[in-house]
This record gives sequence, C-alpha cells and structure tokens, in this order.
Amino acid sequence: MRVPVAFAAIVGISAVAADQVSLGPSAFTAPGIFPTSLFSSYYNDPTQTASQVQPVITDGVLESTYPLDLTDPDTISNNDTVDPHYYPTVHLKGETAQKLYDNVTAEIEGIITAQGTSNCTKCIQGLTSASRLAKEAPQLIPQLLTTLCNRYSFASRAGCNVYDENAQGPFYAQVLAYADVSGYDGQYLCQNFIRQSQCSRPPLPKFDASQFWTKPKPTDAKPPVPKGTDRVKVLHMSDFHVDPRYATGSEANCNSGLCCRRGNPVASLPEGFTPSVPAPRFGYFRCDTPWALGAAAVQAIPVLTGTEGYDQFNMTIFTALYDLWKETLNPTSPLYAAIGNHDSYQQAFDSPNTLHGKLKKEFSWNYDHLAKLWQKEGWIDHHAAGLARKHYGAYSIQHAPTLKIITLNTDLWYRANIFAYINSTQSDNFGFLKFLADELQQCEDSGSRAYVVGHVLSGWDGTNPLPGPTDIFYQIVDRYSHVIAGLFWGHTHEDQNMIYYANNGTNISAETAQNVGWIAPSITPLTNLNSGFRLYEVDAETWDILDAHTWYSNVSTFAELDSQIDVGATYSYEYNTRQAYGGKITWPENAPLNATWWHKVTEQMGSDNGALVNLYNAHQGKQTTVGAKCTSAACIDAKICYMRSGSGPLALQNCPKGFGSVQGG
Repeated sequence: MRVPVAFAAIVGISAVAADQVSLGPSAFTAPGIFPTSLFSSYYNDPTQTASQVQPVITDGVLESTYPLDLTDPDTISNNDTVDPHYYPTVHLKGETAQKLYDNVTAEIEGIITAQGTSNCTKCIQGLTSASRLAKEAPQLIPQLLTTLCNRYSFASRAGCNVYDENAQGPFYAQVLAYADVSGYDGQYLCQNFIRQSQCSRPPLPKFDASQFWTKPKPTDAKPPVPKGTDRVKVLHMSDFHVDPRYATGSEANCNSGLCCRRGNPVASLPEGFTPSVPAPRFGYFRCDTPWALGAAAVQAIPVLTGTEGYDQFNMTIFTALYDLWKETLNPTSPLYAAIGNHDSYQQAFDSPNTLHGKLKKEFSWNYDHLAKLWQKEGWIDHHAAGLARKHYGAYSIQHAPTLKIITLNTDLWYRANIFAYINSTQSDNFGFLKFLADELQQCEDSGSRAYVVGHVLSGWDGTNPLPGPTDIFYQIVDRYSHVIAGLFWGHTHEDQNMIYYANNGTNISAETAQNVGWIAPSITPLTNLNSGFRLYEVDAETWDILDAHTWYSNVSTFAELDSQIDVGATYSYEYNTRQAYGGKITWPENAPLNATWWHKVTEQMGSDNGALVNLYNAHQGKQTTVGAKCTSAACIDAKICYMRSGSGPLALQNCPKGFGSVQGG
C-alpha cells in the first residue's frame, strides 16, 4: 500500500544556549545499498539494486501481515474489488431502475446539446437530473457518469474511469443524492470540478463568531516575548509519499498518471520497449518516493541536524511508518500524527457524519484504526485516541505545560474532497473548526500556547482549500493569535510561507501581521522538485520559531548513481532562513521570525527588482533545475500576494492566478 507522510516535527529534549545550537556536517551521502536494519524482514533480497526492496509490513492492531501482492509493483491491482462500496438507499431496481436511467440520460444529453443556455445553467441542470437517479437507483450512477464522460470527452478514457463502480462512482452517487445540487452546493461543484461550466464562485457563507467562541479576545492579548537564549530543535517534514509501485528501470518520463510504474506510459507496453528515461533507483522528478530515497532521507536527518548524540529528539508529529522513524530518529520519542489527503480511501475523501444510515460512518473505520495504531504504539494516550475517533482523525495533546499540539484533518476543506460540497452553506459542516476553537480557548484559559498542525494549507494561492472553511479558520487564528505559536502545513510539496493578519486581512501591514504558517518542503520529488526537509530553532519557553535551516537532495544526480553501489543519494545544506531573507531587515538576533519579520521580508521583495523573490522561488522548489522561474513583474507581485494570503478567499480575491507553484517546469 502507498504510505504517504504529511508532517513531522521533532523537538529536542534539552534547552541549550543559542550559540551552542549545533548542526551536523553540511552534507551526508547515504550508502549505496539499502540499510537492511530498517525492517525486520523482506520479501526479496534488500541488498539488490535492480529493484526496490519489499519490506514485510505488519498491522499491529489487526495483527496481520500485508501480502506481497499489495507491495510488489508487478502485482498491485489497479482496481479495488475487495473493499465495500456504499451507496445511498436503493429504491428502484431492475426494469424500473433502467427506465429511470434511460430517462435521465436522455434528459442530460438534451441539456448538453441545448442552444441558448449558459454552461453554468447546463451544469446545474445536469446535476439536478443526475440527482433524481442518485436518490432512486444510485447503483446506476457509475454507469451514467462513465458513459457521459466518454461520450462527450469530458476527460480521457483513463480519466473517465475514476467514476467506475470499483473506483469513485459510489461516492459521487452519495454527493448527488445528498448535496443541494440545484442550489449553492451545485454551483460550487460546477465551479470547482467542471471548468466548462464557467460558473462563478458562490459568495462566502455568513460567519457568526458566537458559534465558535463566547469570550471576546482579551484587550491586552499579546504573545509572550521570547528570550531566544534557550533553544530546542524542531524538524518539519512533509509528503514522504513512499510508492510501493515504484519500479526501478521503468518509464520515468511518462505522459499521464504517476511515472516510474509498470505499464506507463501505455496500458500494455510492447515487447522490447525501451524507456526514454529509465527510473533511477533513488527517484525521479515525475515520480513518488522509492524506498531507496526514503531510506537515504531518514539516515541523513540525524546526522545533518546534529541529533545523533546527546541532543536527541523528544517529539514527533507525523503520519505512518512508525518502525522506520523510531529506529532512525529516536527510539524514545513520542509521536503525534496528523492525517493527510493520501491517508484515506478513496484518497482525499472524508464524509461528514451527518449522512444517513451506514453512510454516517463509512470512513470512521479509518479514524478508529489510526487511533488504535497511534495509541498501541505509544504515540498518543487514551484520551487523545478518543478525540481522534470523534474528530475525523484530529486530536489535541498537552506535550508540555506551556505547549499543546492540535492536529486537524484538513482534508475536510480540501477542494478534491467531494463530500465537502454537501451542505456547503455551513462552512463547518464537519465541526472540526469548532473543535479547534474550543482547544485554543482552553489554551488561553490555562496560559498555554499551541501548535496547529494540518496537511492541506489554509491559503497561499487559493487552489487547494475551499474558501468557506478557511475564511472561518483565518478568523479563529485572528481571535487566538496570541495563543498560537506556530502553524505547520504540507501538501504542496514546496517550501512556502503564509502570513495571517488581524481583522481578516482587511489591513495588511507590519503592524497587523500576527501569525506565520510554515509549509514544509517534501521528501517526494513529485513534480519537478528536489527532495528536502527543514529544521527550526525554537524558543524553549515560548515555542516561537527563532530560525530555520533547510536541506535538499539533488534529483538531477540520481541517474548517475545507478551504475555503482558505493554511494547513494546526498542531502546537502540549502539555506538559513534568517540569513537568506533578513539581510536588509533590522531585527534583534534573538527575536523570533514572526509575522512582522515575514511581512518586512515581503516589503523587501517588492523593492529590489525581484532579486529576493527569485531566491525565494529557488528555495520553493528546493533548487530544482527543471522548475518554473519567477522573473516577470506579474509573478513577483503574485508571490508577495500569496505570502500575505493565509486563507483561500484572500488569495482568490487579491492575487493574480497561475504563479503559485514551481512544478510547471
């Protein structure tokens, strides 16, 4: 099974003076042969280099071992015919259901071919017609969607297969049955998923602060002032994305789907096919992480961060691969997990527990199972596990008297989560934002600070989150800005930052800047990126970030490693945040890299003819040689705007489109 990783943060045990915080060497080169000690057993010879290792993975809760067929790139099935697929209640079957199906199909075809009607109206009318079928004979929705998709070329044939009954078809049947497709939900669905509809984005739902907090923000609310002399280490990692389908030597430069897998670029390769770019064993730009690169990363981290000796890690916030991280980082560390969009089936899907019947808990198996795993392995306690089961995998835990960790399942506001469009006039339909506000209120009452950890970011260019929930989130951050010591994200695979301002960003200035979101670089090179990770220097009393260091591995060099087994991938020091961006900013040495500092960075970006934005853009892709450049005035303005956009609505309303990612090449 594919095991992606959303976020990791590790805090050092002992507080040391600022001038005593030490890192390791500037670079680390992993061994050429896979370190067999990472797993207790393997299905194949782990020292071979012609193919990726096949570790034996055991589920500690189910007490079962996953068979080789689930990890061998030659045998993994493309269709899931084993797990149950749930539909809304079926009212019609047989000839009666078929008659309705034919009627709805003809109706939708008439809508599509009609003249004089706007595409947006057509889209909403088509959804309304499909909804009739979904409410009576939902088992026929996959057939309807795949037929229409192929007939009218809404996507490629492979793209249309996503609606199959063994893929996402049953989930779309649920949305069509329960969403208000003729109203607000339908407009949102058309605007987000069907570009030809040209539907405008519906207005933001009305925000009522009394639904989230009853105590006003204290008039004297200010974050504590860090001394900056006692520092601990925090490691931030994102998107590990181990791909068990990764096949060394397969096509690494395919035209569709994920490359470095058997069968790409076409379903049935001709005999004797020679890949244009054979997949290197340590990875490639259009592929997810092979085991060889994952091993190199976890071997490099303790050495480069200077945590091999007494300065050990004592906390990890992470997703998946417990044994791997325990063994390579610190066997005595507690681990706190945050769920990501690849940690569910189907990926990115999470439905609200307000659905009917068996659908009410169709994804609860995932939260229940994760909570049991996390508790069994000692990551969290019984209370936190109970919260995770209740709040879609999210929970809080008091790591220290002055720091609470609050994790969120931000798949719930992810645009790709089709269930987020059900009852979307209620921006907190899942209740997870009320959970966050309640936890932050407890922190304020007790004098604790908080780290907020999620996967899908709340803002940047507005392409990932839904506007409604992130508008509420932004205002929660504003209310509890003095409590929040850090916000940590992943998902984009790129090295980025966001600034959160007072009064919902209506006045953007150094004086109104309140909080910073740190988006971590990914281990996976997907797409057109290098691999990387970041370490923070954190004040041991206030938990503010005082400085940051980033490392990367140059994917362009990986092909050269295939001809030998002496050395593997190298991770090298990339940059220091304070030095890279603060050279022209007057700032005390021990003051945190807070929102005011970052706003001053954006001011510098707007006054140096793009020099600092170009540096930031290079760091965004971790020094990739194939990523998009940022040299135009439009791109420079856009980057500054994205950094000042901590919510989807702010980015969509204020910023130019098309410059958010460097992955375009």
